[in-house]
Amino acid sequence: MAHAQKAATQPTPQPTSPSKAAVPQTAPQAAPSPAIAAIQAALANPDRPAADTARDAQRHASELLAFAGIKQGDYVADLMPGSGYFTRIFSNIVGPNGHVYGVVPVELLARYPKMADSPKALSINPAFANTSAVITPIIDFSVDKPLDVVWTSQNYHDVYGTLGADSAQRMDRAIFQALKPGGTFIVIDHVASPANASTAPTTLHRIDPALIIKEVQDAGFTLEAQSDVLRNPADNHTLKVFDPAIRGQTDQVVLKFRKPAPKKSA
Repeated sequence: MAHAQKAATQPTPQPTSPSKAAVPQTAPQAAPSPAIAAIQAALANPDRPAADTARDAQRHASELLAFAGIKQGDYVADLMPGSGYFTRIFSNIVGPNGHVYGVVPVELLARYPKMADSPKALSINPAFANTSAVITPIIDFSVDKPLDVVWTSQNYHDVYGTLGADSAQRMDRAIFQALKPGGTFIVIDHVASPANASTAPTTLHRIDPALIIKEVQDAGFTLEAQSDVLRNPADNHTLKVFDPAIRGQTDQVVLKFRKPAPKKSA
């Protein structure tokens, strides 16, 4: 009698560990460069008021600072610093071995009597002890040390429109002299259409970028770079910058000029 065939048995599946190839691998995050780390630390400094930090994203502060190249130990002039938003950031970046001058044109004080209040207040604030206020004729722009950077944000049109083209040109030449060889001049301003370039600085508080470039180059600077970080193609350049429909969102040009360094002899 034939024996019944023994039923075949299947091996019990054993749990297996997922292969290493199947495990998602997270690439290590590269550490920020020293320049970017310095910017991040300056923006995170608790001495900055909350009103400033709330504006950082809208003003693209980190991108602008990286573009400008301001670093520890630099001597920087913040020309017409307004509330001191950028002055405070510069102070934190340049550190105790650098200095920041809040420069106010004496010619504009009669029109804007509170213009010097912020740099004066910062100069006596222990948290910003590396800053000082300078009130000077704009056509004779100068501070007590050679500068690495001169920065002006949303102000070139005021000098050009209020004081005139000749004063703006003289300011550019004075800034050229105040900078070290190789120093930079950063100009940020609201964009005007070439069609109304002659009137926009006074009527709209805007300026044609081509006009800025020509004047600054005529003073001896070279145009090194432009940044599009503040450009807004939705701005048609017809509204005053204070109009609620565009305020805080204007199309702005960001220009970096450099004072040429002397060529090294062979």
